[in-house]
Amino acid sequence: MLLPLVSVVALAGISEASLTRRVACPDGINTASNAVCCPLFSVRDFIQEHLFDGGECGEEVHESLRLTFHDAIGFSQSKGSGGGADGSMITFSEIETAYHANQGIDEIADRQKTVIAQVQNITAITAGDFIQFAGAVGVSNCPGAPQLQFLYGRPAAKAAAIDGLVPEPLDTVDKILARFADVGISSDEVVALLASHSIAAADHVDPSIPGTPFDSTPGVFDTQFFVETQLRGTLFPGTGGNAGEAESPLAGEIRILSDQTLARDSRTACTWQGMVGQQQKMADAFKAAMSKLAILGHSANSMTDCSEVIPTPKPYNGKGAHFPAGLSNKDIEQACASTPFPTLPTDPGPVTSVAPV
Repeated sequence: MLLPLVSVVALAGISEASLTRRVACPDGINTASNAVCCPLFSVRDFIQEHLFDGGECGEEVHESLRLTFHDAIGFSQSKGSGGGADGSMITFSEIETAYHANQGIDEIADRQKTVIAQVQNITAITAGDFIQFAGAVGVSNCPGAPQLQFLYGRPAAKAAAIDGLVPEPLDTVDKILARFADVGISSDEVVALLASHSIAAADHVDPSIPGTPFDSTPGVFDTQFFVETQLRGTLFPGTGGNAGEAESPLAGEIRILSDQTLARDSRTACTWQGMVGQQQKMADAFKAAMSKLAILGHSANSMTDCSEVIPTPKPYNGKGAHFPAGLSNKDIEQACASTPFPTLPTDPGPVTSVAPV
């Protein structure tokens, strides 16, 4: 027998309510889809205040994002080694921070280790969860960034990752793509992950100029990184001759060799160029690639989705993809064989010089 229409509508409403029912958190302020996520609101607020200087897109965000990658990529399917995104970079910091590829990461690892101890009275969060959570919270401070997924429930690391799993600036494109393929990340996803360099800076490529950005807008998650890495390099911002460094197009901007080669390799050049001026495309691709990276070594089915705790980033407020003053399409080293480089406006005024962060 068919149910009356009113009953069908009522049942549908009950079903929808059951799917969207939320838990009131003990803080009396927040609600969550799962009670497990409730303590993370307080952890988030503590991180913003005590790690990210009140919610800035600054040096600690850059370094925390770097740590998410270096910790997660310590995993190999072919070698049957490493726990992936398990916090081993902090738990076994005396081992892993000594690896050449992790040069300089000891500072943020030590800083986060201190904060982890400070929030244990809120919840017993593991180092693996904290690293990825802090990275997602930090990225949310950067205008234009996506709201990253955060899955909760990584177990404590059991052993240090082996040396040689983190790609380095001197590595060939073949070696870099093979390393990522070993963990199930495609060449397009490698390019997407490198959108992180739009809010990054280098401290140790050239130690004489710490805090040197990779593009001219390091406080904004935008596509300028993909524009400026395709410009012809003409200078070194510091001493020059450093291992893994390539010439950059702007004073005060650093370029690493792996970004230079990936931007010009036939396997990645068109994906790289395809990010130029495509803010939403870049943000979506980065979010998807980070979702995969952040759970390397784990099963999403055994974790709880607490993405709702991650703040919604401010929208992109920039002027769009452009050439820095004094540069134009004639300075592009065209690498994508199938599509010409987009026509972009050039900033007015004198030649740009990028300030350190």
